[in-house]
Amino acid sequence: MNNSVDGTITIKQLRGFVAIAEVGSFAEACERLHVSQPALSVSIRKLEQASGGLLFARSTRSVELTPEGQQFLPVAKRLLADWGEGFEDLRQLFTLQRGKLTIAAMPSYASNCLPKVLTDYGQQFSNITLTVQDIIMEEVISAVQSGRVELGITFKPNRLDGVDFSPLFTDRFIAIIPADHPLASKQNISVNDLFKEPLVALNRGSSARLWVDQLIAKSECKAPQIFEAFQLTTVGAMVAAGVGVALVPALCGKQMQSLGAVCRPISGPSIERQGGIFTRRRHALSAPAQAMVRLLQQH
Repeated sequence: MNNSVDGTITIKQLRGFVAIAEVGSFAEACERLHVSQPALSVSIRKLEQASGGLLFARSTRSVELTPEGQQFLPVAKRLLADWGEGFEDLRQLFTLQRGKLTIAAMPSYASNCLPKVLTDYGQQFSNITLTVQDIIMEEVISAVQSGRVELGITFKPNRLDGVDFSPLFTDRFIAIIPADHPLASKQNISVNDLFKEPLVALNRGSSARLWVDQLIAKSECKAPQIFEAFQLTTVGAMVAAGVGVALVPALCGKQMQSLGAVCRPISGPSIERQGGIFTRRRHALSAPAQAMVRLLQQH
């Protein structure tokens, strides 16, 4: 028997074959599958053409499997089972009944704003495995660009190479000072007052440090003495210990207070940056990532 043109075997043909093999009758198989007998006959004929030989020995009274059909029956059942399991797995991914998501967020957002979002996400999608990387801004962007994470949350950089940006919030930096510092008595502090003091800042090479340096250059003050740190929590601890003063994002104000620093708004020029969600350009988001974006935007 000649093969079909492309040798394609369909799920419909496999279901028809298994049904006939199990009930021993075309008529009963048609009732089980809710198809007409001519349609089932055509389906089996195409299956036999594709496989290269007869799978059923037909007579006026019965339909029996040929030896080749008997050998193929367990294979067909396994293929149908694999198809069913695979399609169910896919359905669960789309309906968020299973899956995983990895995101990255700058520490100031990860520790101060993200926990509420994660709580809601976990309650709504309890079967999604979620991993959060709290890393500095530059590493967030790099992780999204490389595909190591699906979503990144940080301040918008000066350049968007290979990533798309969706704004979430605008943050105006604030001053943090030691509790016993004379500036603590003021309700608003100018950058000129701030830059007369030793300054605790993030390390050179970070975007936050670049913004601080640009603000110093625009001020009327000479460059202050600077102590460097690599994490905002370290900046807060150093300020609380009296090492100096600092400029930090307003969203981490509560965290700075918990470390013992005093937070004050800045009058006049300050650093104002837009923060939001970064995704890899020209890459579709998974269903878990889409759900996370919706929750982030709601919060």
